[in-house]
Amino acid sequence: HPEINTLGDLLDMINRIREVSGLPTGFKAVIGAYGWLDEFCRLIHERGIESAPDFITIDSGDGGTGAAPMPLMDEMGLPIRESLPMVVNKLNEYGLRSRIRVIASGKRVTPSEVAWALCAGADAVNSARGFMFALGCIQAMRCNRNTCPTGVTTHDKDLQRALVPEKKSVRVANYAKNMVKEVSIIAHSCGVPEPRKLRRYHARIVSANGLSLGLNELHPEVETRPEYRA
Repeated sequence: HPEINTLGDLLDMINRIREVSGLPTGFKAVIGAYGWLDEFCRLIHERGIESAPDFITIDSGDGGTGAAPMPLMDEMGLPIRESLPMVVNKLNEYGLRSRIRVIASGKRVTPSEVAWALCAGADAVNSARGFMFALGCIQAMRCNRNTCPTGVTTHDKDLQRALVPEKKSVRVANYAKNMVKEVSIIAHSCGVPEPRKLRRYHARIVSANGLSLGLNELHPEVETRPEYRA
């Protein structure tokens, strides 16, 4: 964005939009280099915790849109399995976790992927791809060409006929309902009453040799620094 060149500019923009709209305001990012997170958290404390974004959406390096340049799709950004626990830990380290909500994105299509994100520390999960599939997306990679053959991302009237809202709306609703149902089943199987109670020790990562490692061992939670404790 032409008006955002520094972390201070980002906080200024967030607060300007929040003041004008009266709505929770945050930002979305694919995490690559992550040293800036320390500077960002310190700057929030310098300005006051009320200056913090209301949420941060973490997208995955393996997510993205069919309209993106191929080098960005294939080569840039950390996968969500690395970046999400890292961001959550960083917010915990600086005592900002209760102030800033964390939303996970990036190919969270199945119940197990959503449950993993909740275990890793996400407050909520976005799934653009899942709903696109429910609409009939076949990943034709024509999102930016106005030639989507399934009618999802086109203004061409003839191509739009492929998307019949009366039929596709049922599929989208079923996807959403079953996602909630099956994530809840996973949570109950882990012994918690609902998905928001999932924690890192509920998930285990199975390696190539067939042995598993707890998510809490792979990504240990960090304590808040003494100077940032309430």
